[in-house]
Amino acid sequence: MPTRRTALAWLAGCLTLAAASLPAAAQGADRLKVVATFSILGDMVRNVGGERVEVTTLVGPNGDAHVYAPTPADGRRLTEAKIVFTNGLKFEGWIDRLVKSSGTKAAKIEASQGVKPLKGEDHGHGHGHGGDDPHAWQSIANARIYVANIRDALIAADAAGRSAYEANAASYLKQLDALEAEVKSLVAGIPADRRRIITSHDAFRYFEAAYGIDFVSPQGVSTEAEASAKDVARIIQQIRRERIAAVFVENVSDARLMERIAKETGARIGARVYSDALSEANGPAGTYIDMMRHNIRAFSAALSS
Repeated sequence: MPTRRTALAWLAGCLTLAAASLPAAAQGADRLKVVATFSILGDMVRNVGGERVEVTTLVGPNGDAHVYAPTPADGRRLTEAKIVFTNGLKFEGWIDRLVKSSGTKAAKIEASQGVKPLKGEDHGHGHGHGGDDPHAWQSIANARIYVANIRDALIAADAAGRSAYEANAASYLKQLDALEAEVKSLVAGIPADRRRIITSHDAFRYFEAAYGIDFVSPQGVSTEAEASAKDVARIIQQIRRERIAAVFVENVSDARLMERIAKETGARIGARVYSDALSEANGPAGTYIDMMRHNIRAFSAALSS
């Protein structure tokens, strides 16, 4: 008899475990499948989507979306998705071809819709994004526009999740408010005559317009553009003339050019910064908020000392 009771108890335990696992499995199957083109955008979508959304990012951490070559697997991911989130502003030159070739029926949402675009600087290389600088997320005010667009697209695709998406977005916007306050405070602590930075490609124009730090770059707005000898000579002269203290290399750029500039001018290379891609999850810029905080702290440390 004890043996039978033990067996029954074991069976009851198994049934309880099986029943408990069903909602989780069902919930996982019911999650809204979405694709984000690159890591910064993917992080924003995860913050707004929360547990209701399964996010696949095409260009991952430390990846360069300017020069990305889509794979057949990317096409399959698009066909499974309900929404494809893109930056827009011609940042992902390959996305329209990928969408067409995949045959996906997913809604295509440009997260930057409603952003007032800035014009990219013409470096004479013939590389560009139709004249508009696509790096709009470098202004936190623009990031708020991204969040609103993401929230509205998720609600349109999953009306039952409206309250969750609205709550998640509101919480994330509060975090962005705190982030912007920190950025402005650190910029205010940098002497006005030292607010000049050399970066490896021209990705910080929106940051410059929003927060008042002057960025100079030997490359254009795309990492495909190669700096000419004339560009490099001009920047070396400017560093010497204006006594610019530091140069910064981004995680998506080749460091050799900036090392040469630093060597010829005596300017020191600051901490690696992040413009177009996050770091790996456990790195210094694993989220959009961490990325912006890391960058402004790196700029502040180099320019305030």
